[in-house]
Amino acid sequence: MRGKGAPKRTISPDPKFNSLTIAKLVNYVMERGKKTTAQKVVYDAFDLMAEKTKQDPVAIFDRALKNVTPILEVRSRRVGGANYQVPVEVRGERKLALAFRWLLLAANTRRGAAMAEKLADELMAAARGEGTAIKKREDVHRMAEANRAFAHFAS
Repeated sequence: MRGKGAPKRTISPDPKFNSLTIAKLVNYVMERGKKTTAQKVVYDAFDLMAEKTKQDPVAIFDRALKNVTPILEVRSRRVGGANYQVPVEVRGERKLALAFRWLLLAANTRRGAAMAEKLADELMAAARGEGTAIKKREDVHRMAEANRAFAHFAS
């Protein structure tokens, strides 16, 4: 890699809930720089969750994020002409990135509703420990568990 890496930018908390993780979610939902549209989608999803469950949407979101966040993943490692899938622990920033990516992918693959509704449904399912995002996390963990024999290749 040539030169320096891009500097790490600090993001400000979102205006409604004053939370950094919700601000990050808004940034992940955002497409083509349309932040107000992304905020509307996320806040509408939170309103729907509050309406459907009669609970605090931030608590549901935190629970969903905790359930979706991966602990282990596999990384390809070339040793002596063979590629091994080596299980490694997921670092802090990447945990959140993967969790958001899986939640949004799962919400996008749901059919026939507005994005806010799909996101709300996926977050509620993840908070209950079910849904597509949870399945993705379990698949990643299962893969890491299956390749535990190669853990000694981890650098």
